[in-house]
Amino acid sequence: MPQPSVPSDPLALITAQTAAEIAEAVRDLVDTGKLAPGASLPPVRTLAERLEVNRNTVVAAYGLLVQAGVAVTRGRAGTKIIDLQPLPQEGFSNITGKIDIASGNPDPDLLPPASKALAQLAADEPVLYGQPVIDPDLANWAREALAADVSDAELTVTAGSADAVQRLLADSLTIGDAVGFEQPCFLTTIQTAQAAGYRPVAMPVDAEGLTVEGLRAALDEGIRALVVTPRAQNPTGAVISEARATSLRNLLADYPHVLVIEDDHFWQLSGHPYRSIIPEGHPRWALVRSVSKSLGPDLRVGIVGSDTLTSSRLGTHIRSGAMWVSHLLQRLTYLLTTNPETPAQLEYAAAEYAQANARLVAALAARNISAISDDGVNVWINLGTIASPIVEALGHRGWLVRDGAEFSLDHTDDAVDHIRVTIHQLSPVQLEQFVSDLVATLAE
Repeated sequence: MPQPSVPSDPLALITAQTAAEIAEAVRDLVDTGKLAPGASLPPVRTLAERLEVNRNTVVAAYGLLVQAGVAVTRGRAGTKIIDLQPLPQEGFSNITGKIDIASGNPDPDLLPPASKALAQLAADEPVLYGQPVIDPDLANWAREALAADVSDAELTVTAGSADAVQRLLADSLTIGDAVGFEQPCFLTTIQTAQAAGYRPVAMPVDAEGLTVEGLRAALDEGIRALVVTPRAQNPTGAVISEARATSLRNLLADYPHVLVIEDDHFWQLSGHPYRSIIPEGHPRWALVRSVSKSLGPDLRVGIVGSDTLTSSRLGTHIRSGAMWVSHLLQRLTYLLTTNPETPAQLEYAAAEYAQANARLVAALAARNISAISDDGVNVWINLGTIASPIVEALGHRGWLVRDGAEFSLDHTDDAVDHIRVTIHQLSPVQLEQFVSDLVATLAE
């Protein structure tokens, strides 16, 4: 018996008339595999004419699909069926037999030892429901740390900086809202945008940080929030200059409704001053600082200073009896960061990161390979060619590196020509071998 033919355009099967029916029909096509992940939906006008319905009916249908997590809206790029392919993750790889310089991790040997602080924790009384969500000692330390850079900040404690950024956006945005992200962009931030259904708008980064042109274009796109890294931008290591920060503040002053989130993750180790792009008196802002790079990623503690409204929204879900950060982690963070030996240890760690990265940058420059690392734990290497085959070839030589394309929001920038490496755990011999292998690979 002959099989019924499947139309080349699965959407031609739809005969629905209401927004709910159209959305349900599209979901059926997705669930049955007739409409593949990443497939583009027709322009609103086209589908409305085909179904002989009002244009607003299709707009509403697409809105329902976005709310259900079935589709994502990309502005001028249209609406597409969401493709939830696993995204690259920060951290050590489970690949064996290679030297992993792709992780982006701090050096375990440069983290302050936690043994004394852990012993002190054993004597503490347990914290029960109903007690303050922020440890009082940590709150005093955090407020003092924030007060040096921002005034009139309300304090919130989150489970690290990524948790803070995710919650800040979720408390202010809805699915489909436009959000400005740096280009290239931190991996976790890309995952946040994809999972929440925001419309990411790429804002290019250069040697002085976020560009004025990039921010202006994003504002013209209608962004309602933006996430920026004032120093140690990941993956480039860029630091916002004072002149650039001033220009960005002046531009943002005309957009008081935009939530400005600064992810200052390297604050305890940076050799550069904090230069904020938040305009004076801006009504919606948040400064996020974690201890992941300085004290250890597993502490999962971030401090957030923000305006009163933003803090109120953020704190609604982080309350006693709900989603507060463990007081054991808060106490451990406080004990570690206030240990009299810690400042010297952090100063030593900061110098080690900077020197190791500078050695690699200089060694590559001697072989005519451009690389930058103004701040942070990574080095951003410009290969001058598409990185993916180089990444694969380096893998055959025993090196695991991070393809720059993984940090690109839309692959329209030159991140695809870069690799990111984290080399502070390499010995001098290993560092020299990596440079030699990279040169040889590029020459093949």
